[in-house]
Amino acid sequence: MPKIRAASVADHRAQQCSALVAAARELLQEGDAAAVTFAAVAARTGLARNSVYKYFADRRELLAAVVCETAPRWTARIRAEMAHARSPEEQVAAYVRAQLALVRDGEHRIAQALAADRDAAVLREGAAEAHAEILQPLVAALTALGDDAPRVTARLLQGFVNAATTAVEAGDDFEAVTERAVRLATAAVGSLSGG
Repeated sequence: MPKIRAASVADHRAQQCSALVAAARELLQEGDAAAVTFAAVAARTGLARNSVYKYFADRRELLAAVVCETAPRWTARIRAEMAHARSPEEQVAAYVRAQLALVRDGEHRIAQALAADRDAAVLREGAAEAHAEILQPLVAALTALGDDAPRVTARLLQGFVNAATTAVEAGDDFEAVTERAVRLATAAVGSLSGG
């Protein structure tokens, strides 16, 4: 019987599950979803491969857990950056900067790896929910600006972020791309309010 290093069996189980999800995230950040196997995840956590089945029925369930764990962290980071802004316009700028910082820091590789995975169809529902959650703080800022269609505008502004992501990942200068994307996004928002 393995030694439990937690206050309770439930705590031990939660710690092991969290370690497995973290190991899968690391493998995804390295850019290859195919590398996320139970054997690889088990090796990174020091568990036997068959022990992973105690926590996840299959690989799809493990990948879905990664999506469920990652989106709230991304949203929390975006919200934290936006919280320092003094106006809705500055919140839009902070939103763009925060997302591109996530790209710079390698977080976007997780989404890319998942999108290219053979099990991507199974993950699409979770990914759609994650995208909606990430847009929420931007929708709130646009609503505060008096935008009459904040969800549509948020999706369009996300297009600036997506294009900037592509540029950064193609090797363009991070700072220059970020500042241009911020200027475009804030100018677009200013044009909606006549500012």
